[in-house]
Amino acid sequence: MNNFFQAIGQSTRSFLRDEDGAQVIEYALIIAVVSIALIVLLRGLTETDGGFSDFIGRVTVCLNGGTCV
Repeated sequence: MNNFFQAIGQSTRSFLRDEDGAQVIEYALIIAVVSIALIVLLRGLTETDGGFSDFIGRVTVCLNGGTCV
C-alpha cells in the first residue's frame, strides 16, 4: 500500500512539473491575437467601396500589372 501512495505522489509531482500544456496555451493565445489582428486589418482594407471580393479584385489587377488603385 505504501508503494501505491508513493506512485501517486510521484505521478502528481511529475504532472505539476510538466510544462508542455503551458506551451500549447501560449501558442494558442499567439495564434488568437494574430488572427484577430488580421481580421481587423482585412476589415479596414475592405471597407472601401465594395467589400472583400472587390478588394481581392483590386489586388489581382495590381499583381497582374494593371493600375493599382
